[in-house]
Amino acid sequence: MKLKLLLLFLVCYCPFLVFSQSNYEVRGVVTDTAATYKMVNTTITVLNAKDSTLVKFARTGSDGAFKLLPSKAGKFILLVSYPGYADYVENFSLDSLKKMHDFGKLNLVLKSTLLQDVIIKGNVNAIKMKGDTTEFNAAAYVIQPNAKVEDLLKQLPGITIDKDGKITAQGQAVNKVLVDGEEFFGDDPTLVTKNLRGDMVDKVQLFDKTSDQAAFTGIDDGQKAKTINIKLKEDKKQGYFGKVDAGGGTEDFYSGQAMVNAFKGKKKVAAYGTIGNNGKTGLSWSDNNKFGTSNFQMSDDGMYMFSSGGGDDGLDSYNGQYNGEGLPKTLSGGGHFSNKWNKDKENINTNYKVGAIDVTSNSSTKTQNNLPEGSETSLIRSNAAERSTKHLFRQKLDATYTISLDSNATIKVGVDGLLKNNNSDTQGSGNSKRADSTAINNSLSHSDNKGDQRDLNANVLYTQKLKKKGRTFSLNLRQSNTEKNNKGNVYSLNQFFDINGEFTREQVLDQYKTSHNDMAAFSSNATYTEPITKTWSVVLNYGLNISQGTSVRKSYNKNAAGQYTDLDMEFSNDFKLNQISNQGGAVFNFKKDKTTINFGTKISDVNFKQKDGLTQERFDRKFTNWNPSLSYKYAFSQMKSLRFDYYGNTTQPSINQLQPVKVNNDPLNIYDGNPDLRPSYNSRINANFGSYKVMSGESIWFNVYTSFTSNAIANQTTIDNEGKSTHKPINIDGKTPTNFGTYINYYRKIKGLDIEAGFNGGLNGGTSYSMVNQDFNTTNNMNYNGSISISKRKEKKYDAYISAGPTYTISNSSLQKEFNDNGWSANGNANFTVYLPGKIELGSDAQYEYRAKTKSFNQSFERFIWNANISKKFFKAQDLKLSLAANDLLNQNTGFDRSASSNLITQRRYNTIGRYFMASLTWDFNKMGGGAPKQ
Repeated sequence: MKLKLLLLFLVCYCPFLVFSQSNYEVRGVVTDTAATYKMVNTTITVLNAKDSTLVKFARTGSDGAFKLLPSKAGKFILLVSYPGYADYVENFSLDSLKKMHDFGKLNLVLKSTLLQDVIIKGNVNAIKMKGDTTEFNAAAYVIQPNAKVEDLLKQLPGITIDKDGKITAQGQAVNKVLVDGEEFFGDDPTLVTKNLRGDMVDKVQLFDKTSDQAAFTGIDDGQKAKTINIKLKEDKKQGYFGKVDAGGGTEDFYSGQAMVNAFKGKKKVAAYGTIGNNGKTGLSWSDNNKFGTSNFQMSDDGMYMFSSGGGDDGLDSYNGQYNGEGLPKTLSGGGHFSNKWNKDKENINTNYKVGAIDVTSNSSTKTQNNLPEGSETSLIRSNAAERSTKHLFRQKLDATYTISLDSNATIKVGVDGLLKNNNSDTQGSGNSKRADSTAINNSLSHSDNKGDQRDLNANVLYTQKLKKKGRTFSLNLRQSNTEKNNKGNVYSLNQFFDINGEFTREQVLDQYKTSHNDMAAFSSNATYTEPITKTWSVVLNYGLNISQGTSVRKSYNKNAAGQYTDLDMEFSNDFKLNQISNQGGAVFNFKKDKTTINFGTKISDVNFKQKDGLTQERFDRKFTNWNPSLSYKYAFSQMKSLRFDYYGNTTQPSINQLQPVKVNNDPLNIYDGNPDLRPSYNSRINANFGSYKVMSGESIWFNVYTSFTSNAIANQTTIDNEGKSTHKPINIDGKTPTNFGTYINYYRKIKGLDIEAGFNGGLNGGTSYSMVNQDFNTTNNMNYNGSISISKRKEKKYDAYISAGPTYTISNSSLQKEFNDNGWSANGNANFTVYLPGKIELGSDAQYEYRAKTKSFNQSFERFIWNANISKKFFKAQDLKLSLAANDLLNQNTGFDRSASSNLITQRRYNTIGRYFMASLTWDFNKMGGGAPKQ
């Protein structure tokens, strides 16, 4: 077996060894011009002269000497960099006659001896390569007075920011923005990009952040995330700055925001508050489930999430998310504190966030339910309307304390907590008809709910580097506690009709319901790493996980006096849950030169026990989950790589699928369990290629993926003549549901036209299966999309951006092939800003959406949202701005959504924020270091 593995390795790896051999050499010695001493650790970079892609990277030794071995001949650029010194640049060539280039002594000059204009405007000084980090010199880019970090990032090659603040760098999404290497207000990048001042920035660093585990052990696990670090100027780390913004408009719209930041060296204090009803739900409300301390790495234990039943019982909590549906009113605020002391051996990072949101919404839904041909009812078309008011108040607090016991041991302690109160009131009506328009059923419903939730979590992470290099040990302990309470009324009236559309009967539900859930869980994970050879290492882990919980759900009917006191045993329960899980795993790592390989598996054994205190029924289950993984990465250079990943996992049926608790709030949809369900196994394969050329800003990102499931769990639906659906999960034998897709992003600067252009395109789709009235149903979905983007800017003159492209969607069901949802759609976005004399700015943006009619829905949808604004800045520092803005000038903002799943095709329309005009006044204040920037 060992011999076979060795042969497989040699066959796979020898080509890379041959490829990496070099007959070419570059050498030299770096010294200081004035002091004439040898400069240690100077950065030496060799770039291709044609496109400025990275060829080789090294640092000088103790004698100031360097030697690089390019793999081929060509024309190159030598870039020599050292902090405080001007960069040295020289072109050179290597060929068959001149295989070695000796630069001799290279003398660097202190920046203080050069003219400042040369240092700021030189292209070489704008961008530097430091290993796998691309560093942008903020001084080389011109931004408007009081501009934010977001405005600076938009100018950097390879970085784009959309209208919502989402950052893409070198073709990949950026989800983390650090300030001097630390998190600022948790994981929300927009709090940095939209509020920190651009003139405070010294450098912007773009790099692939390794996982916490890889950073600690030094073993590359292939897990990296595109990250931006904002390095502040030293003189901008003392003082305070902030912003106050207030506005009022037509249709009773209003908006307000205030933020203040105080920096004192490594100590950072910040606070913010927002209020408004124009869709801005707060500076950080989007990170609903993120805490600053939630980056503790815990293994996947495969345990059940506690649930008390199947389906929605009408008492589910409102999560506080606003996605453009309805009319919101928000109030939010927060605070941040971080500091380092004791020679940076100790640090603390804490965040507090509080907020309230109210949303009123109206929606209408059309649904097409495809049934087998030849059925008494072969197609059902339903219409539903809903009105709701929802409220949520939430507080979140997190804190992390880290202490370095010595150079090899660290303890990290984190706590986070959540308090939430919510209530909602929903009224709905609906009707269903057959294909010949005869009535099947009508319904009216009303439900209200009040709930609260309390969460408290604690983490301890201990890391220890042992004597042998690469040998490490870490222990992660986590305790979490959650409690939820809900109470409310559920009412529904359903009328049913026969095949001729004649009324037959009605069904009334009128109950008061309460629910209580609490869960306490302890998780542990111990990890040990061992270097086997210089290129091979292994990561071993073991975890013990224990959880206990209760779930009490009660339903009450009215007594003779009209009070809700009669307990309905059929729709009530009192569950107690106990779970214990043991998990172990081993992952092998191979790392040599440009190649990284990881492969291994995790196995977990879970024992689950649940008892209903009302009926004394028990449900016990034992199962084993298996999670193998494999990844391969080849780095052609720091900016070009190819990666392949495989991940497999066993998926156990959920408790709801095995034994759903009876829920009666919707008599038209009944859920049944299947205790004979077998686990399914899912395989996911992903491959991607990325390339970025620094000087030209050209980036390519290509990704392809597929997943398939064996012994899949699917839905079996039985629909009777009254339109009632009974849902039951089953295993689909002999069929393999699949999902697949590919995506490409290309972006570069076209020098001749001085524009930046990009292309995005891809396709994704899949095949799923279900049973409808005992007939087998196959659903196929496919989506083709592409878009082209162009941007152009001229300093202090204008900024412009446009993006547009089509999409074609295929969605059909084998039960009713003639009623598919195939059709075209198109999307476009554009924005511009013009900087006029007199400190006046004129801007506009627009979004266009089109959805063609299909065989299922005979109406097309078209929406063009056009916004415009004009502003004027005052005073020498331009720190006061008066703005006039128009939202949705054409008043076309209508909520719309269309989707297909199994045998259902659904189209929704809902109310949202329309046209209004608003005037606002913004004051930027700043007293950082040297004060306000010079104009």
